[in-house]
Amino acid sequence: MTHSTDIGTHPDIVQMRARYEAAAANPVAQGADGLALLSGMYLALSPWIVGFSDRGPLTVNNLITGLVVTLLALGYSSMYGRTYGIAWVLPLIGIWTIIAPWVIRGDMASARTIWSNVVVGAIILALGLATMRFGMAKHDRTGRGFGKPRMTEHTTYGQDRTNYGQDRPGPTSRT
Repeated sequence: MTHSTDIGTHPDIVQMRARYEAAAANPVAQGADGLALLSGMYLALSPWIVGFSDRGPLTVNNLITGLVVTLLALGYSSMYGRTYGIAWVLPLIGIWTIIAPWVIRGDMASARTIWSNVVVGAIILALGLATMRFGMAKHDRTGRGFGKPRMTEHTTYGQDRTNYGQDRPGPTSRT
């Protein structure tokens, strides 16, 4: 007898997909994703909006990191189940955005660059932490929203599947 190697039929995969769909359908998560998208677009365009496009390295940095934030936000909002594993990147980009005017080589720190980068970096950091929270939270089955993870019959690490692996030959087989 052969067993299926299709991971899409595994019972834990179905539960994980439902969990990430619930996280992505949460209005607060959708708001965080939308604000992250807008923050990324602002960061990419900030050298021209605020008026420091003459500072080459910081202009390029803000353009690239802004586009990355925008793409991450699009990924989180459209396919969170596939992108939750990289949710930690957004807070790191937020931190980088905050310190970039001082770290990037050359005279990049001015009042305009500092205010713009610190404010948008703090927003991206907060939204990134919120996005990570939604990926780690379990949906409460009572319909009350997100809360602490609870042990259920599906999270007992196979204890509820007494015949798991019994249809295959090997050390777990009883034949």
